[in-house]
Amino acid sequence: MIVHHISEENSILNKFISEIRDKNIQKDSLRFRRNIERIGEILGYELSKKLSYTSFYVETPLGKKKQQLSYNNIVLCSILRAGLPLHQGLLNYFDDAENAFISAYRKHTKNSNDFEIVVEYFASPKIEGKTLFIADPMLATGQSLVAVYDAIKKNGIPKELHIVSVIGSKEGIAFIEKHFPKNTHLWIATIDDNLNDKGYIVPGLGDAGDLAFGEKL
Repeated sequence: MIVHHISEENSILNKFISEIRDKNIQKDSLRFRRNIERIGEILGYELSKKLSYTSFYVETPLGKKKQQLSYNNIVLCSILRAGLPLHQGLLNYFDDAENAFISAYRKHTKNSNDFEIVVEYFASPKIEGKTLFIADPMLATGQSLVAVYDAIKKNGIPKELHIVSVIGSKEGIAFIEKHFPKNTHLWIATIDDNLNDKGYIVPGLGDAGDLAFGEKL
């Protein structure tokens, strides 16, 4: 797996990351969603540099100009529900992409921190031979991404695979490296060192889905 840790180089991205982490600023769910969306835009821009390009001529009112434009057939798949603002950020830049949505949640055993990942819903166009982006803001244990990809593969194998995340743990990244193709690209804004005993990223930011859309039952 090729890991692109974007915040290793200082940029305006640092501001958006700090705001989604800040326990006071993140109380504003509108701002939280917008910051995730803006992070998605930055990650999408960086990702675009690794796509395939060919020459086209654009006709202006005064002549023609040669341009290099991407010709990838992109399918953008987000993991519900936390992935929706990240999905929108990517869609802002890849506005001609096809879209897919998949659900994944942790099902805990009674009185235990142990859990399994349950995938119940998947709506997608054809994926076989296309360029697939999987958007999941929180790469904690990595189990959700692996379960999602296993479900997606039943409907076709993409030609190229890019995972887009906001915050990940070193443990989660190591886990998905064992389960995804070697030529997979991971585009991640920032990486934290630890997981707690419940499998949440520390210091992380909390529950991205709850912060974006309200607490669930």
